[in-house]
Amino acid sequence: MIDIFLRTLPFFAIIGLGYWAGRTRFISQDATAYLTKFVFFFPLSALIFRVVINLSLPEVLDLRLMLGYLCGTGAIYLLATAVALLRRQDIPTTAIEAQCAVIGNTGFLGLPMLTMMFGPQAVAPLMLVLVVDLLVFSSLVVMLINGARDGRIKLSTFRMMGMGLLRNPMIVSLVAALIWSAAALPVPVPVNDFLSILGGAATPGALFAIGASLAGKSAERVQIAGWLSFCKLVLHPAAVALALLVIFPVDPFAATVVITIAALPVASNVYMIAQHYGTAPHRASAAILISTMVSILSLPAVIALLTG
Repeated sequence: MIDIFLRTLPFFAIIGLGYWAGRTRFISQDATAYLTKFVFFFPLSALIFRVVINLSLPEVLDLRLMLGYLCGTGAIYLLATAVALLRRQDIPTTAIEAQCAVIGNTGFLGLPMLTMMFGPQAVAPLMLVLVVDLLVFSSLVVMLINGARDGRIKLSTFRMMGMGLLRNPMIVSLVAALIWSAAALPVPVPVNDFLSILGGAATPGALFAIGASLAGKSAERVQIAGWLSFCKLVLHPAAVALALLVIFPVDPFAATVVITIAALPVASNVYMIAQHYGTAPHRASAAILISTMVSILSLPAVIALLTG
């Protein structure tokens, strides 16, 4: 446990450095937004392309692993939805709370941390989780919010979801890498060096951006945020573990990676969605802040439990 904690500590230390820079106004919130945009569109995309280019589509789209993750995640999504509805929350707020309960920071935190912790073989399960989260749950929250506000789901909603996916650099880089891999095209040395240099900025840039963005988050509605953080850090990995180890047994290594991903703190993009639609941004903000702080200890504990 101590060894794993010390291995994950540098990642959280960089997040802490970013948080300090944000709180002291060394870096402004506007600068943080531009840093996040830079990392999202360039270094992270280069990193994904470079690590996925050696994979094949069957390696990424493991249907049994996908089904197990979907079932475990879906169970907690429904639980969070039921609890929100019992508290008489409206559908848009319920959708944001359910999103907080299951969507982890896979791209900015999970990808750099887990590839270092588990090696390059962790990339395929990581990409699978990213695909499921983006295609299923990120699309679902948009459908629920727009459907509740318009009284029905319009064709324009599906068009907006499709355009959002096509403009997502993680999806674009993933698909491009799989096409390149399927075509068995060589990677010229200058291209590989370019991707390596640019992708090298992804880990420190992403972690620093997480911390700096947390500096602007508030801890309002702590009770609700605590419940959502409990769902994300405890119930979500437990449900995914039950699905992947008991109901749909899969390769133990792949299961370990996906369960660890399920134990990641709430993703920052949940706040972006909440802010964009003007729906419960403060509780999403608080859930991100609390879950990230608690995950400094909870994430190493999950990894230690899984790896013995």
